[in-house]
Amino acid sequence: MRGARAAHQFDVAVIGGGPAGAATACRLGRAGRRVVLFERDRFPRFHIGESLLASVNDALDEIGAQDLVRAQGFPMKWGATFGTADGAIERFADFATSPEVPAPQTWQVPRAQFDELLLRHAAACGAEVREGHRVLDADFDGDGVTITVRDESDREEQTRAAAVVDASGRFGLLARKFGLRVTEPRLANIAIFAHYAGVPRATGRRGGDIRVIARPDLGWFWFIPVSDALMSVGVVLPRPAYDALPRMATEVLLDHTIAETPAVAALMREARREWPVRVEQDFSFGARAYAGDRWLLVGDAGAFLDPVFSTGVAIALESGVEAGRALDRALATGDLSARAFAAFERRQRQRYRAFRRFVLGFYTRSFRDLFFLATPMPTLFRAVVTSLAGYWRPSRSTRAWQGFFFLLARLQRHIPVVPRIPEVGTGRPRRYGTSS
Repeated sequence: MRGARAAHQFDVAVIGGGPAGAATACRLGRAGRRVVLFERDRFPRFHIGESLLASVNDALDEIGAQDLVRAQGFPMKWGATFGTADGAIERFADFATSPEVPAPQTWQVPRAQFDELLLRHAAACGAEVREGHRVLDADFDGDGVTITVRDESDREEQTRAAAVVDASGRFGLLARKFGLRVTEPRLANIAIFAHYAGVPRATGRRGGDIRVIARPDLGWFWFIPVSDALMSVGVVLPRPAYDALPRMATEVLLDHTIAETPAVAALMREARREWPVRVEQDFSFGARAYAGDRWLLVGDAGAFLDPVFSTGVAIALESGVEAGRALDRALATGDLSARAFAAFERRQRQRYRAFRRFVLGFYTRSFRDLFFLATPMPTLFRAVVTSLAGYWRPSRSTRAWQGFFFLLARLQRHIPVVPRIPEVGTGRPRRYGTSS
């Protein structure tokens, strides 16, 4: 391998400087590998997505960024609050209730600030970071990869590396090049969102939790406290629900869905919109392959799931760290073939399937009937919370309890195993904790 190192300018080229690319570069840089990271934009830059899962603590520890993130003073998050549209039921999913979550406290983060922090940390770990560089193509041969890049002066240049990691987000340079993207027609959803001031939040320990409010049309709202002053508020609508609404401007549509969802309307009574309304759609997809000869896909370049359980940044960071590990081993042995990345490939598929199961479930009435059950079985609900905290490979007993939960959800479609939630509830709000 020493001879092969001399033949390349870099051991690894990383395409994209978001959390996945930065984590990959950090892991490789800390291992002493020669890494170049190409980022199209100049940071900081806007990016949707602010809510972290508890499992990201493990990834941040491995790349040495945990103390840096903690020092930013981001709003602390201990879990999530889920409620029905009428406000009659609230379910607290507290990460600390699961014994399989070692560090339950995480954060709500403005992505512009969080992403820049990780990118600068990648440089501090030894990666050569080149912002304002758009990767045009990656050409593979038996000896390495030639990366063609265009800089901000419109000049093209080429760089040679032994391997490449695609962290280019939803653009998915290699996924498109190799025809790898697989869409999720059952998750063809539309998200409409903005940032607001004047939105009330819980006090004390729950003040930093994300709040999810389910709609009768199987859509849902998110409320994410991204700072002391601002709340990210958005609605996600399944395509049939979106198509059933009158045609209107996106700003008006967001206001309309707020007004027709009683629990949301109550929270937004004094709210003031501080950011433009933005729209994302058809944002769930996987990949036919996550690795091949001299290449790996990480983060959104490989897969992205509907944000109902905030898995995006967790998948990005964890896949980036795993890519770094896999490439470090492969470079040490001199084997950069697809065979060397089989374990990495398998893990990406397993994680995607595990989270996808919960995401698809949330868009069914039977899942919600069980999830919002007035008196849930504590062991059963803790098993669900374990995966909602990001720990998608829990213990065997927890997996068994999760399997039982989904079995009950299947039965609920045909017979009322538990009381069915009416589309419009009545009465005062009832709050049920995970330890009740």
